[in-house]
Amino acid sequence: MAGHSKWANIQHRKGRQDKIRAKVFSKFSKEITIAAKMGDPDPDKNPRLRLAVKEAKSQSMPKDNIDRAIKKAIGGDAEDYEEIRYEGYGPNGVAVIVETMTDNRNRTASTVRSTFSKNGGNLGETGSVGFMFERKGEVTYPADTGDADTLMMAAIEAGAEDVESSEDGHVIWCADTDLNDVSTALEAELGESEATRLTWRPTTTTELDLDSMQTLMRLVDALEDDDDVQRVTTNFEASDEVMAQLAEE
Repeated sequence: MAGHSKWANIQHRKGRQDKIRAKVFSKFSKEITIAAKMGDPDPDKNPRLRLAVKEAKSQSMPKDNIDRAIKKAIGGDAEDYEEIRYEGYGPNGVAVIVETMTDNRNRTASTVRSTFSKNGGNLGETGSVGFMFERKGEVTYPADTGDADTLMMAAIEAGAEDVESSEDGHVIWCADTDLNDVSTALEAELGESEATRLTWRPTTTTELDLDSMQTLMRLVDALEDDDDVQRVTTNFEASDEVMAQLAEE
C-alpha cells in the first residue's frame, strides 16, 4: 500500500489525530463554508459541497458543526478566501504539494516558504512538482471491511479505476470527476467509508530512509499546523522496516 496510508496509520496510533481534531474540523468547516458560498448551499445541488460534507462526516465531524459552516455562508458571514497551491521539495528531493485557503496571500506565502526552509525543504515554482501527480478521487476502507477480492469487485462495479489493499486497509482510486458517484455506490455496497476526498496521487515516488522520513514528518506536521493550509501531499515511499521504526518512536 502507498506510504501515505501507512503514515496515516502511524499518526493514528500515536494519538496525533485526537490531538489535532479541533484543527482538522476547522479546516473542514472552512472548505464547507467556501463550497456553500461559491455554489448552492444545498449539498444535493452542489457537488463540491456534497464531497466536502461527505469527507467531514467520514472523519466524524459533528452534524452541528457542518450545519453551522453552511449557515455561515448563507448568512453572508464567510470570509473571502483565495485557494492557492504551493509546490516544493522535502528531504532527498521528495515532492510536496501544499493546498491552502487564505484571506492574505502574502502572509501565507511567507509562512509556507519559511516552514519549508526551517524543516529541511525548499519552496519551488508553480508546476515544479505537480507533473509528478495526478488529480484523483480516493475512498478508504478499513481492513476488516472485506478481503482484497471483495473490495476489488465492489470497486469495479462502482466504476473505480484501481484498488490498493494491505493489512492496513483498502484505498480505492477513481477519476476526480467520478468521486461522488463512486463513493455513493461503494457506501451502498460496503457501508460508510473511512475517508472520501479529492487528492493528488503520485505517478512517481521517492524512497526515503529513516532519517529522511523523520525530517519529512517534521516538515509536513509544521505545514499542517498552519491554519491556512488545508492539505499536504507528498510522493514519498518508505520500506516496511522504516515505517515500523517510525511507529515505535
